[in-house]
Amino acid sequence: MAVGALSGLVLTVASGRGDKLVGGADTGDFPAGSVPAPRVTELRAAAKAAGCTLKSGKSEGQDHVAGGVAYRSNPPHSGNHDQIPVEDGAYPAAQPTERLVHALEHGRIVVQFKPSAPDELRGSLRALFDENPYHVVLGPNSTRMPFAVAATAWTKVLGCPRPGPPVFDAVRAFRDRYRDRGPEDVP
Repeated sequence: MAVGALSGLVLTVASGRGDKLVGGADTGDFPAGSVPAPRVTELRAAAKAAGCTLKSGKSEGQDHVAGGVAYRSNPPHSGNHDQIPVEDGAYPAAQPTERLVHALEHGRIVVQFKPSAPDELRGSLRALFDENPYHVVLGPNSTRMPFAVAATAWTKVLGCPRPGPPVFDAVRAFRDRYRDRGPEDVP
């Protein structure tokens, strides 16, 4: 019994809060959900069908900094960032933007949604994440991004103003095209 209590204490201290962690992400707080089977797999066609925009930008820097960074895009696609990246996983709470940008530098795909997203969308995005979580980060965006759902990779943004079944094809196609294409190859 003492070992179990000690394990829980170590988990709480290591995570900085009392949430249970698996692979860097909280395991709870996502409602059950499902995601439609893939229909459109080509990125531009999937984005168009979903009413999403695709943007490419130039790198806005990649230095490690302490403190906050004022990014030019929302959600950011590159720029100076925190020394520690967010680990791969599904997070029910917003993660520090500067740590998300570091994850992008390592080739991760970051999928974000508005914190006010309905449970159905949150559950469906979690189901999409669970389909193929390799080098993906999922969580809410607390920076008032102009999209209901967005996916980012280093210098790339997929922004979807309205949720709906076609958005899942767009996010899948974006993930599959840009995953592991950051300037630093980190397994």
